[in-house]
Amino acid sequence: MTQQPLTIGIIGDGFMQPALFETALKARLPDRALQFRLWELDWPLKLKSTKHDPTLPVGEFVGRPEDYFGFLGDLDILVTHLAPITAESLTHAAKLRLIAVSRGGPVNIEMAAARARGIPVINTPGRNASAVAEFTVASLLAETRNLIRGHLAVAAGTFGRSFYHYDNAGPELCELTVGIVGYGDIGTRVARLLRPFGCRIVIYDPFKELTEDEKAAGFRKADLDDLMRQSDVVTLHPRVTPQTRGMISRERIAMMKPGGYIVNTTRGQVLDYDALHDALVSGHLKGAALDTFEPEPPPSDWPLLKLPNVTLSPHIAGASRHSATKAATMIAEDIALFLDGKAPLYPCT
Repeated sequence: MTQQPLTIGIIGDGFMQPALFETALKARLPDRALQFRLWELDWPLKLKSTKHDPTLPVGEFVGRPEDYFGFLGDLDILVTHLAPITAESLTHAAKLRLIAVSRGGPVNIEMAAARARGIPVINTPGRNASAVAEFTVASLLAETRNLIRGHLAVAAGTFGRSFYHYDNAGPELCELTVGIVGYGDIGTRVARLLRPFGCRIVIYDPFKELTEDEKAAGFRKADLDDLMRQSDVVTLHPRVTPQTRGMISRERIAMMKPGGYIVNTTRGQVLDYDALHDALVSGHLKGAALDTFEPEPPPSDWPLLKLPNVTLSPHIAGASRHSATKAATMIAEDIALFLDGKAPLYPCT
């Protein structure tokens, strides 16, 4: 008896390219009859994402739900990165059995609607954790050791010997106490990467306990206020929740040691940027490395962007090729488990 082909629709983009998922699925399901429908959005080069729309129950998406209605028609499985999928979307997807989202959280899926239809949703938690952790450490080094400022000086033809003056030279990581706020997939990797540098590591995360190995390495937990007071560097890795929004406030920035640094490679909503600007201008903080902002993109005339003691990047900490191929592999594995009637590794609840 001929096996009925399974129709898998993949809505990707310039980063999460549809061909990566098609290749991973064919490799994982070599004996399945599969037919693919691919759509590559022109994001991030031309199309912009919408972080929040009060008219829709989803966030961080590209386009409008109705843009994708025709694509969903006869799909058995949908793989997406940024397409918004709402209750109305699902009325156009009568055959849909599974939604796979190639990101850490399914914020662009109306989960209540998927549950009501009995459609499981899977995602790819931690797919860019290594990329973000590496970028965090690189950003910290770039800011503390004048890497970008030195580059600009050489490129301008001045060679920048002022950075060799004692007053302008930065610290070594072995001198520093680094406070890690949020100790999930990314925060734990940041700690592991910093460990060989000889940093003292302090961690705030009310939901995680340290392992015996971490304790033996000298890692310590502290409440958030104590972490702010103890740390030379505070690096931010919590998810955005009502409890974490604005958690690094003006009052907490004031608790930091004079001459400290803040690194933000999570979302901008956790940090008071006006207070950060004032602390950098006053000299209370020596520097900051920022990959994310609130709002995003930040206004081009934002005073924070003009300061000499910041290292800036355009929300690219998670942009590694490996994180895209890893997402494709994770999704292919979970789709294979689903089709075999087994529990997926990464279900969204």
